[in-house]
Amino acid sequence: MFTPLLIAAAIGYLLGSLPFGYLVARAKGVNIFEVGSKSSGATNVRRVLGNGPGYLVFFLDAVKGALAAGWPLAVARGWSSDMGVGPSITTMAIGNLTVFDYQSVAAMAVAGLFGALVGHSFSCFTKFRGGKGVATGVGGFAVLFPWGALIAVSAFALVLALTRYVSLGSMVGAVTLPVSAWLLHQPKLIIGVSAAVAVFVVVRHRANISRLLAGTENKIGRAAQP
Repeated sequence: MFTPLLIAAAIGYLLGSLPFGYLVARAKGVNIFEVGSKSSGATNVRRVLGNGPGYLVFFLDAVKGALAAGWPLAVARGWSSDMGVGPSITTMAIGNLTVFDYQSVAAMAVAGLFGALVGHSFSCFTKFRGGKGVATGVGGFAVLFPWGALIAVSAFALVLALTRYVSLGSMVGAVTLPVSAWLLHQPKLIIGVSAAVAVFVVVRHRANISRLLAGTENKIGRAAQP
């Protein structure tokens, strides 16, 4: 099982490393690593270049996560159909995809998502710089745990509306993932990966936490501070 997990993680890393934030900003003549918060994430792109480029980067980064987590499920689904897997073979479902050998395929999907998160945050194409992984995580969980992704996005939107802090909304949204996975009786694998991703996102926001505590964090609609 180690080799398939390694392959899934490697593919996920390469997908996650695609520096869409950097490329979109560069097309506008801006080096995103030199302006705003110096992150290539959608939030910094939106703050520096406007809503259009920011939303485009969010969408593309989410697609990276969805592909990294989704391709093992898609391949398994196609393989099961080709092999004529029927009701006599034990099958399990993730979202609306019925796959054969749930544990191994789900583990590959999780490995792919983790690889994408690491790749997005530490891209090999941009000298191991990147974003904080929020959009990529949303895309991955839209495949692995759709209800959790919806709850996380809703929590993000609520916190953002109340406080105008994107960073706080992102962290609260991330923390809702393991809570909702537990409350909705998801498999242990989903609960575990939700908790791990929540920790990853919060740790990536440690500088934002310091600014939030100091009262100097940027609010949406206000120019970024260096």
